[in-house]
Amino acid sequence: MSATHDEQVFTNTGISNRKLAFWFFIASETMFFGALLVTYTMYAYRAPTGPTPQELFNIPLTTISTFDLLMSSLAMVLAVHALERGQIQKMRLWLSVTIVLGLGFLGFQVYEFSHFYHQGLTLSGSLFGTSFYVLTGFHGTHVAVGVLWLISLLIFSLRGGLNEKRSLDLEIAGLFWHFVDIVWIVLFTVVYLVEGVRAL
Repeated sequence: MSATHDEQVFTNTGISNRKLAFWFFIASETMFFGALLVTYTMYAYRAPTGPTPQELFNIPLTTISTFDLLMSSLAMVLAVHALERGQIQKMRLWLSVTIVLGLGFLGFQVYEFSHFYHQGLTLSGSLFGTSFYVLTGFHGTHVAVGVLWLISLLIFSLRGGLNEKRSLDLEIAGLFWHFVDIVWIVLFTVVYLVEGVRAL
């Protein structure tokens, strides 16, 4: 008998096939971001031309955007928790909060990129510019994909397709969202905070 949409097929580990496959995807994404981060640390300070990180970075502003993303992760947890208990309206509320906070983070990043560009930091102008924009830009792209994913789940819920029997759909999206949050904490520490310490 084939599994229906509401059924979960489990592996020998007791984890559903879908969740296990997604954990493998996250592992591959971790290696991808690890490679980008190593590239940044190797090349960001070689042959410096144009504005430097000390001249550009606004640590307090980036701290606010980081807090915004962390709060979105908390809202995501509350959304999954509500759905697992059949609290559909509460799930929609927290899912909407997560989406709004995710859009807020993207707004911070668009502002930052625009500001840096007008200060002379371009993608091809220096190794720092190239490595910075590629690293943080790929992360921003992941956040944007996550926001679109959550919007699609919210629309799916409004059409009656997302309930406690389909909680795994939201849980997997939550895993992705928490992943991009954790990646940002690492990037914020290595790219921004370490640079702030170097500037002292």
